[in-house]
Amino acid sequence: MDRTAKKGDTVKVDYTGRSEDGSVFESSVGLMPLKFTIGSEEVVNGFENAVVGMHPGERKTVVVEPEEGFGMYDESLVFDLPGDELPEGVTPHIGMDFEMIDEQGYEISAVVIGISGGSVTVDANAPLAGKTVIYDIELLEIVPERKLT
Repeated sequence: MDRTAKKGDTVKVDYTGRSEDGSVFESSVGLMPLKFTIGSEEVVNGFENAVVGMHPGERKTVVVEPEEGFGMYDESLVFDLPGDELPEGVTPHIGMDFEMIDEQGYEISAVVIGISGGSVTVDANAPLAGKTVIYDIELLEIVPERKLT
């Protein structure tokens, strides 16, 4: 009997993620399959939900709206930093990616989107925030549970 993927299963998938304009932003095809446990929040909800109910060998294309993908674009995550708050020796430029620590102590990624006078404008939204994405998914395997003996 062919088993289908369910919450708690560890699965291996091949996938290609595309923007609405068709441009590929990520793919595992021809590389290493993505391995994750359904329900562990390792991938966006829309991707995870699409895998539930699939059987090995099945292919599916799913459209993931921002709420189930990378979240809505949040203007409050665009802000100015005084230049003297940047690490010593760092010369910012538009498009520069960097990591910073938020008020709760979490590491977040940001990108420089503007430089004016002594301040730098950064955007800490996920690059795909607010965007609908499309995934082509193939379930390769439901990884058997390992029994301890």
